[in-house]
Amino acid sequence: MNTKVTLAGVELKNPVMTASGTFGSGMEYSEFVDLNKLGAVVTKGVANVPWSGNPTPRVAETYGGMLNAIGLQNPGIDVFVKRDIPFLKKYDTKIIVNVCGKSEKDYIEVVERLGGEPVDMLEINISCPNVKEGGIAFGQNAASIEHITSAVKKAAKQPVIMKLSPNVTDITEMARAAEAGGADVLSLINTVTGMKIDINRQTFALANKTGGLSGPAIKPVALRMVYQVANAVKLPIIGMGGIATAEDALEFILAGATAVSVGTANFANPRATLDIVSGIEEYMATKNVGDINELIGIVR
Repeated sequence: MNTKVTLAGVELKNPVMTASGTFGSGMEYSEFVDLNKLGAVVTKGVANVPWSGNPTPRVAETYGGMLNAIGLQNPGIDVFVKRDIPFLKKYDTKIIVNVCGKSEKDYIEVVERLGGEPVDMLEINISCPNVKEGGIAFGQNAASIEHITSAVKKAAKQPVIMKLSPNVTDITEMARAAEAGGADVLSLINTVTGMKIDINRQTFALANKTGGLSGPAIKPVALRMVYQVANAVKLPIIGMGGIATAEDALEFILAGATAVSVGTANFANPRATLDIVSGIEEYMATKNVGDINELIGIVR
């Protein structure tokens, strides 16, 4: 039985990876999860300098999911290179670094710094606020997406994954812009903007007022978008958004995703990724599927 998949020339032992921002760099989870069994570990967002993130409270539970307004808190690229990469290199898994920034220069600095590091792929978080454009996310404007993708590609030594925001009118327009800019892979979806109000305190549950909604509640939206994008571009796709079980993961694969990322489910079940890996293998055995690649995008 073959569970290997390939993304832009990078072979993963299986299609299951972690979603950025839900797994740190694997250190916290390594007590519960054998990282050697994952297709890849996707790190928390890394910026050129340390980011302190948003004020608290910045996490709130909702029906079928959670809201977060962490604000991409991270220790910066220097600490990441010194601490996190050596940790991950101890394991037989692919390393995908999520890169965030507030300007083109920010992204390029991190991408160039990672050029000489032993990491396998770069995932570019374009849901970051573009300070030069008044705070609108890079990923909400097709011209911005094509421009930032092209700039990152010119600077990158590793294959580039562009992570698309769902907070747009037409996801396929954004996917085509990333493809035109030279992206190697697309990942989607990032969180959906949402809000919660505490009726007892009569104020917002999050200090930031709004946050990113993740978890099972967004899965049908994510699945629809992955299907649309798979039929709009020729790039491989990493699907994510509410994946908690092998059944969820298989839906994304059947819709056209080559690989999947597991995020919010890790908080409720630290072993979710491993359960999904074994569940996919059981499904393949039951359905007499010899190669997982036979399943990708077969639902038309």
